[in-house]
Amino acid sequence: MEKLAVFVKRKRKEASLTQADFALKAGVALTVIRKIEQGKGNLNLERANQVLKMFGHELAPVNSKTLLSPDRIEKP
Repeated sequence: MEKLAVFVKRKRKEASLTQADFALKAGVALTVIRKIEQGKGNLNLERANQVLKMFGHELAPVNSKTLLSPDRIEKP
């Protein structure tokens, strides 16, 4: 949850939005944004994606075997 908190807060500030403005644009309660940025509370996938879509991102299940496959690692 910490990485999500840092990401959301950084992106919100880059967009020059207050927490209240961001919550309004994302269609979530201000308390949701506050909890995310503080790394607190239980956040379901739907609510997380509602917030992340503001930045063109989303959370989704990933097969860890595929993610860590050597053929998926970029070589210099």
